Amino acid sequence: MWKQFLGKISWKAPKSGGGGSPTAKSPPLKGAGNGREAEQPSASPPPAVDGVETREDVFLRKLNVCCVVFDFSSAAERGRDSPERERKRQVLVSLVDCVGAAEEPLTEAMVSGCVRMFAINLFRVFPPKVRSGAAGAAEADEDEPFFDPSWYHLQVVYELLLRFVMSPVIDVKIARKYMDNSFVSRLLDLFDSDDPRERDCLKTVLHRIYGKFMGNRPFIRKAVSNIFYRFVFETNHHNGIAELLEVFGSVISGFAKPLKEEHKLFLWKALVPLHKPKTVCVYLPQLTYCIIQFIEKEPKLAGTVIRGLLKYWPVTNSQKEMMFLGELEEVMELTEMPEFQKCMVPLFRRIAHCLNSSHFQVAERALFLWNNEHLFDLICQNRQIIMPIIYPALERNARWHWNQSVLNVTMNVRKMFLEMDEGLLLACQRNFQEEEEKRAASEERRKLIWENLERNASFHPVTGDIGFSVLPASAPLVAPTMT
Repeated sequence: MWKQFLGKISWKAPKSGGGGSPTAKSPPLKGAGNGREAEQPSASPPPAVDGVETREDVFLRKLNVCCVVFDFSSAAERGRDSPERERKRQVLVSLVDCVGAAEEPLTEAMVSGCVRMFAINLFRVFPPKVRSGAAGAAEADEDEPFFDPSWYHLQVVYELLLRFVMSPVIDVKIARKYMDNSFVSRLLDLFDSDDPRERDCLKTVLHRIYGKFMGNRPFIRKAVSNIFYRFVFETNHHNGIAELLEVFGSVISGFAKPLKEEHKLFLWKALVPLHKPKTVCVYLPQLTYCIIQFIEKEPKLAGTVIRGLLKYWPVTNSQKEMMFLGELEEVMELTEMPEFQKCMVPLFRRIAHCLNSSHFQVAERALFLWNNEHLFDLICQNRQIIMPIIYPALERNARWHWNQSVLNVTMNVRKMFLEMDEGLLLACQRNFQEEEEKRAASEERRKLIWENLERNASFHPVTGDIGFSVLPASAPLVAPTMT
């Protein structure tokens, strides 16, 4: 195996005149292991014993070749593929095959060299996101994904990292010395990459790291929480929220029952506030999945989630409001009666407001909640409280809503209430009629008062203690005199 591995690549030094510009010396990288700066790749492998290269020598020699970083940002160099670049890629491919087929454990020097090579190639600062200029141009830039020109090499590095993490011959204790919290933190920073291919690879790598390195789990949860906090309350922009939530959907499904207090705080302080940003539509399916996982494990959390949805309910964004109604229905399907009764009054006040929305899709989506059997059963058992809240909204829709479809569904819901409890419906109807009469009388009184004020103001000039008087139009203006 190792003889074949040794013979795959010739060990000639790269020529300096090829396309692409490798960095002369890779800069020191912090966090490559134990918080120390990563050592520079040496120009030559360790000296061979008796002129024979060992397995470790060959492996480290190949890693040194892969630690040379090329510049892919230059427009003149993007379309060219120099011999040095291709040689590095072939070496990376050979390392992937080697780690995947290895039967003997990797030594500590080999593990350290791998982590250093990952850090040198992957950890980089992304260019600042320029979002100035015309709004249309900015929206077009956000809709079109960015593809990193260096992905040709980065893809193989990520494949090697995944094979490294999954390999059964890697000693976890040794690997944790170098893949420490600093390494994981910088790996999480890469989720803000504009390239969706890189974020997809990172998603798989993070999931494997979380599963294998159990000692890193609390730090990963805390670091991801901090990313969410910064996104919601500071930057309002992050490319990898959907991917992080997809990873944590699997993580949450593995939480033991009963849930720890730390996990409940993660739900309330990290996941629920993610409903606040305008871009919630990008990651809402993943967010809803994570929340549903929590409620399935502990149904009492349904009330907490519903109160959070009401707290961040959109006011002027109709599309976002429809998404909230869809998520609310999924949460309500798992809500038990005690939790439902704690929050049903503010909940149905909000639903009543949605029923009267001038956006017909929002009103329709709110009316379709009555098609849910579990929710209809909850409403039926608490109709004495819910029907007086909902009936005025239904009656206003029946009288004044402009959309025929909303009108038809409203009449169906009224019929359901009538079949549920005819006496209560008639009582709500009488109360509504009385309230409407009182409101009409109040409006008439207010109108008469304003008419009297306007009539009196037209006959009497404004005088009194306000410091000036209204003069007739024909009176000349007199300049004030000093005394």
